[in-house]
This record gives sequence, C-alpha cells and structure tokens, in this order.
Amino acid sequence: MNILVIGSGAREHALVTALRLDTSVDRIICAPGNAGIARDVETCEVDATSAQAIGDLAAELKVDLVVIGPEVPLVAGAADAVRAHGIACFGPSAAAAQLEGSKAFAKQVMDEAGVDTARARVCEALDEVAAALDEFGAPHVVKDDGLAAGKGVVVTSDRDEAFAHARACLDRGGDARVVIEEYLDGPEVSLFGITDGTTIIPLEPAQDFKRAFDGDAGPNTGGMGAYSPLPWAPSDLVANVTEHVLEPMIDTMRERGTPFSGLLYAGLALTSKGIRVIEFNARFGDPETQVVLARLVTPLGQVLLAAATGTLADLPPLEWRTGAAVTVVIASKGYPESPVTGDLIYGLGEAGAIGGVSVLHAGTRAQGDGIVSAGGRVLSVTAVGDDIEAARTRAYEAIDCISLEGSHHRRDIAEAKRSG
Repeated sequence: MNILVIGSGAREHALVTALRLDTSVDRIICAPGNAGIARDVETCEVDATSAQAIGDLAAELKVDLVVIGPEVPLVAGAADAVRAHGIACFGPSAAAAQLEGSKAFAKQVMDEAGVDTARARVCEALDEVAAALDEFGAPHVVKDDGLAAGKGVVVTSDRDEAFAHARACLDRGGDARVVIEEYLDGPEVSLFGITDGTTIIPLEPAQDFKRAFDGDAGPNTGGMGAYSPLPWAPSDLVANVTEHVLEPMIDTMRERGTPFSGLLYAGLALTSKGIRVIEFNARFGDPETQVVLARLVTPLGQVLLAAATGTLADLPPLEWRTGAAVTVVIASKGYPESPVTGDLIYGLGEAGAIGGVSVLHAGTRAQGDGIVSAGGRVLSVTAVGDDIEAARTRAYEAIDCISLEGSHHRRDIAEAKRSG
C-alpha cells in the first residue's frame, strides 16, 4: 500500500512514524512535510491549502490512500478532490468538515443529535455579544466561529478582554460570527473516534495543555503538551462518550446526507453535571495524536484504509501498549503571539538516542547540514514508559538535550495528572 500524508506538523510526523511500523505499507510520501519527516520518508511540495493541488498530487503519485492531517485542506474540500480521482481518502468531505469549520454548525448538529454541550449564543453584532456575555456571566468563553488554528478561543473572567476578542473576530468582516458560551467546569479530555461514516472506533483518551506557561498561565496556544492514558478518568469514560456523543453525531451526520468519515475529535469537559462537549474537530488533534499513536499496537495503515473504504466493522478490536506516553512541545521565542524563526536547533541526535523517546518535528526546515526553527511550535518530544512518571521523566531528559535560542516549554506537562 502506498500512502500520501498531507501536512507539515508534529501530528503528521506522528502519523508517518506510526505508518512506518505497518508492514502492509510499502511507501509513504508526505507533502509538504518538514525537516524531520524528510529524514524518515519521501517528501514533496504541495500547496496544502489547495484542494485541487492535493487531489492532483495524489493522482500523479498513484497512491492507494491519502491521509489529510490539517483542518484547512479538509474544510476546503481536499478529501472530495482526492475521491474525485477514485483514490481512497482518510478525512471528511468539505460538508462534513463543517463540524470544525463552523462552531455554530456544530452546535446545530449537536442539538439534533441530542448531545450535551454548553449553552451558547451565535452573535453577528457587538450588541448581541454584550447581551450574551451578560447572560452567561464570568468566566467568559468566546470562540471565533471559523477556523483559528487552535487559538480562536478566549476563556477569561475579564469582560473587557472577552469583548475585545469578540470584536476582533467580527472585524474580519464578511460572514464573520462569534460564539459566546457558558463556562464548563471540570477537567478537559480529548477522545478521538475513527469512523467510516457508519461504524466508529474510539481511541484511547488523552489530555492536553493549552496555555503557554506552567500552571496554565499565559495565552491559549495550539497545545503545549499531552499525556495518555488518564488514570483518574471514570472507567466507563470511553464507552459513555462513544454511546452518547460519537455515535449520535455520526448517525445524525449520515441522516443529514453529509456522512462523516475520517477522524472525529471530541473535546470534552467532565463537569459536575456530567460530560459536556466543548468542541468537535474533523482531524487528529495536535499534540494528543503524538501520545495516542505512541501507544497504539494495531497497524495504523490498515485502520485508516478500513475507515476510508467503509470496512471498519470488519476489523478486530484495537490493541494498545500498557504504560503511558507523554509529549512536551518546544516552542520558539515569542510563541504564540509573534514566533521567531530561523534559529539553529542543537541536540536532536542526543535527545532521539534516549530509549523510548521520539523527537517529532513541527516547525522545522533544513539549512545546510543543520535544522532551524520554521514555526511557532517547533518540536514535540514524545516518550513512552511503564507509567506516566516514567514517560515524563524520559521526555524531560530528552528536552534537556535540546537547545534552541529563546525557546520555551512547560515543565509541568502530566505532572498533576489533572482530574480537576
């Protein structure tokens, strides 16, 4: 089987790493990839925001399966373009990807599916924003209705800050909208489900850390680290979410005439009133993918192909490694507001030589014989161990080998194993 992976981040490096272990996979190409991925598999250039370019590349390479990592090409219709060439694709159609592309749309589908979520108001004007902020009170939750690369959400007790974020979202003009929600208490959990539109198979849950700095301080980011499993979570969490969240959403999308196949990501809050959905994404999440796939034993390529060809129900149950996985993100100076790029990264070989450690690249590019930073989140250092403490010890041992001028990372990933 020949597979084309679309994307250039640590999520795609994690996907490539897992696919390389699948003996049914003969060739992997990643487009556009990054400096780390290019050391592992073939890479080639593509405009990853262009659905047509992705479809044409898949046809040119004559691959058997395309795996689309990022949300932007999915919302743009890349999966549709690939399928138009008669090639299997892991990823939802543009219509189905609106579960991530529009938070207002996701709320509508959740209402139809009977899935519990936060009360919300969709606002198109500032007077509506003001009324919604007053209705729900603090802490305020303000979400850009469209795609925002994981940084379109503000949670704050400062009404002025909340209002300013809403104004910035609406100032984009056009059909810009903002969603104001009630605050959900309790710890957050991420659960992925792989689906062919009819059958859905849950993966292991993970928890990520969105704030930039230790102690959950600083601005929201695309994610600064994650760990899996969650020893504090209810034993029936996966079964409960599958029955009451994932399956109803898949059934409703199919009944609406827009079946969802690919990866359905449920961001959940375990509140005092029960499980509530914070958001849905239409693809693997970053950095949770890094820890979830590090624990998967079942060959990934076979699972993704089954999802893309409607045969998930024929697969045996997934197998998982015992123990735990922890990933810590190294971010460039100035991230997330104004990341500095172009600095040399040192110590990658030493870090990767530590047993149980994978150094997954995100924002990197080759420069001569070296590798330099090329984005906000630069690396995801992922480690496995017999338990969470062993895994995080290895991850930070590897982190301490790496040097990037001005970079920052959190030192408390998985430390508290947050159950509240």
